[in-house]
Amino acid sequence: MRVTRTLRATIGAALTGALFLATGGSAVADQNRDAQWPLTAFGAQDIWKKATGKGVTVAVIEHAFRTTHQDLTGRFLPGKDFPNPSKNDARGPVLKPGEDRRDHGTEMAGLIAGQGHGPAGSAGMKGLAPGAKILPLTADKMSASATRYAVDHGADVINMSFLADVNAPDVCESIHYAVEKGVVVVAGVGNDGTSEKHIPAACPGAIGVGAVDEYGKVWSMSNYNSAVDLLAPGVDVPVLGGKSDSHYGTTKGTSVATAYVSAAVALLREKYPDLTPGQIANRLVKTASLTPAVKKKHLKLPDAHYGYGYIVPEAALNENIPAGPAQGPLPMPEGKASKWPVSAGVKNGPNPNPPMGKGEKLMIVAGIGVGVLAVIGAVVGIVVSRRRKNAVGQSWG
Repeated sequence: MRVTRTLRATIGAALTGALFLATGGSAVADQNRDAQWPLTAFGAQDIWKKATGKGVTVAVIEHAFRTTHQDLTGRFLPGKDFPNPSKNDARGPVLKPGEDRRDHGTEMAGLIAGQGHGPAGSAGMKGLAPGAKILPLTADKMSASATRYAVDHGADVINMSFLADVNAPDVCESIHYAVEKGVVVVAGVGNDGTSEKHIPAACPGAIGVGAVDEYGKVWSMSNYNSAVDLLAPGVDVPVLGGKSDSHYGTTKGTSVATAYVSAAVALLREKYPDLTPGQIANRLVKTASLTPAVKKKHLKLPDAHYGYGYIVPEAALNENIPAGPAQGPLPMPEGKASKWPVSAGVKNGPNPNPPMGKGEKLMIVAGIGVGVLAVIGAVVGIVVSRRRKNAVGQSWG
């Protein structure tokens, strides 16, 4: 029996993963609304009576967005583009025929803050946090710069539906900076179906998310390791598409799960604005659930495949849960975060005493030369003056 029928509101919004999956074929908007099984499982209609994410900003770091989609009208804040510094400026993944570079970003934005269209948003698709605003940040290899920008420009949550190079500088450091500033970071664990770890999900401070289907079973391609903290719906999920303002489709992946977790965080941020990122994670962890079949296995949580379980947004919002320690139950960064981006080979930000360039050295040498000439001129002037005084004195006597 499906989770949507038996465990309504027990599967929660999830954190997104890694690969940028394209949208499927087109569908009728109303059919998509009816097919949004995660919202049925969450009990979204009841959740929205308590919170919609109003007043919360979710930064979404992606390759591109269709900001004019009919179900996202008014959801986007002014964003920023971070150019890819690679030699050929190869933006985004290699696309297959029929795919659009704006698909993935539009999908994530819709899952988080879609509001439908038509009278009272009755048509089209809704996100789990339809009252939230999206801060769209387009970046590829400069995701760390986008993260720092999000923190400094009002983001409450940062959705990371991508994988970064394990050697990429400043990715984990920028997440440390975000968490220290009170921003919740959600990242997908990856769609390889292996135990391989990826950043940003593996960075301390990030909530790592895997995907489950509508039966509460972990998706076979969801990565499994200690970076998995929570699960969320991520299989055969209806989404918005980027090919037109009325494009819809279906997709799967830990990216989808990540967007749902980010949306759940937005709901919590609205109701509990004073909680730290760790305390927000604590509410999600304490209310996470597992199917009866998985519970019978008596897993030691967090489990590499299941983490603490799939999130239950309604319970996270409503249950009486002590705030707990500021750091929460998940691994957190240690020490003080650097306000400066970390570059390859540089650990402590900009050098307060950087080496001088050739031009600077020439200017200093020239300055010294002028100074020496000035001193010599002064000495000569004093000598001449004294001789003149001596001469005058003799004539007066």
